[in-house]
Amino acid sequence: MSIFEPTEGTLVVVPSLSLPQDELRRITAARSYEERLLFLLLTLREPRVKVIYVSSAPIDPDIIDYYFAFLPDPDDAAKRLTLISLDNPWSQPLTRNLLDRPDILEQLRSAIDGDALLVPFVLSEREEELASLLGVPLYGPATSLSYYGSKSGAREVGHEAGVPMARGFADVRSALQIEEALEALPGERVIVKLNDGYSGLGNAIVTKADRSLTSFSAEGEDWESFTTKISERGAVVEEFIEHRPLYYPSALAQITPGGDTQVLATHDQVLGGPNGHVYQGCTFPAAPEYRAEVGDSAARIARVLAERGVTGLFGMDFFALKADAGYAALLCEINLRIGGTTHPFGAAVLTTGASYDPATGLLMSGNQAKFYTATDNCASGCLRGRTPGEVMRTAERLGVGFDPERRTGNVFHLLGAIPEYGKLGFTSIGDSREEADELHSLTRRLLCGP
Repeated sequence: MSIFEPTEGTLVVVPSLSLPQDELRRITAARSYEERLLFLLLTLREPRVKVIYVSSAPIDPDIIDYYFAFLPDPDDAAKRLTLISLDNPWSQPLTRNLLDRPDILEQLRSAIDGDALLVPFVLSEREEELASLLGVPLYGPATSLSYYGSKSGAREVGHEAGVPMARGFADVRSALQIEEALEALPGERVIVKLNDGYSGLGNAIVTKADRSLTSFSAEGEDWESFTTKISERGAVVEEFIEHRPLYYPSALAQITPGGDTQVLATHDQVLGGPNGHVYQGCTFPAAPEYRAEVGDSAARIARVLAERGVTGLFGMDFFALKADAGYAALLCEINLRIGGTTHPFGAAVLTTGASYDPATGLLMSGNQAKFYTATDNCASGCLRGRTPGEVMRTAERLGVGFDPERRTGNVFHLLGAIPEYGKLGFTSIGDSREEADELHSLTRRLLCGP
């Protein structure tokens, strides 16, 4: 069963943010990121598909109605959707709380009918325990293979796949190892990345000559707290690539339980934050200058991971730079989980019916290529206090909704973050790179201000 194109069965969606909670607290409206996987409601267009969606807090009915509006028969889809809430928005992560609620577990078990697949946002030992209790297979790699999703594990896989990487050292933990790595690497600066960091929040750029000039991606971090995390979690130390211009493409891939590999998409990431390393959004596809190189490297990495027993959906981040013989793509990290580019890709595929052409790296809906630009970080004080329904009606009135005939327009997400934080995300789909970018810019101006 593919989560993007199931034809039957039940998707049991448990979008728990089973990640280091100290880093997660740095993300505005982090709990609302449980809604990233609501694009899976669009799979209910298939009459033999059911979805069970678990969340920490009840999901606003207007948000559900918003996704149902994309479907040919919303009333029938509603009969095949089960929403289960723990009514506990203040404690994270979701799966930990779910395992402590036998009443909810029984409700969830009773809702599962026939073949089912448990779809977690992140797969940890808690999700494995949940799957075992429910008797449902997991969509994702076993936690015994999680090392390959760490920064150090990615370097091991990259070496085996023959994919270029920045020079560096893996599995660094002690102060001595850090100093030795700093001395051995060229340049005035290096980058240190926590093994289990995500969204760029576990990164630091270190100036060799003056440690006080270290620039941390996460606010409130200092060298003492950062080195404590290194000793506990491990890290990689790599040369800082000074080459400019430098681009930040990524690839999305999946591996079936049978070991078949498929690259689903390439993207250019939009990054921000103090170091320019924090994920903000993406554009599809990656630029044509290095798109093929990224796709080829991703395919080689996927084959190595498949040989090691990895299954499910995962992402890979790269650096791209111009070399003498063209563009080079350097592996940056592997994320063995659903990531920031998953929901834009899912939204685009499920609303346009497009499929990925590996030969060109494009999404094709019939004879028409589809392009998109997505963000998780559209925020404005004027949105705070409004309801998701109000904002969606405003978007339609302003002409930045979705056109089902042309299969272009916006697909919104993170709508539950609007009332408290004035924050939302959206994927702008167009028939050209220019159309997608122009719609995205227009939507930002209309809803979030300049």
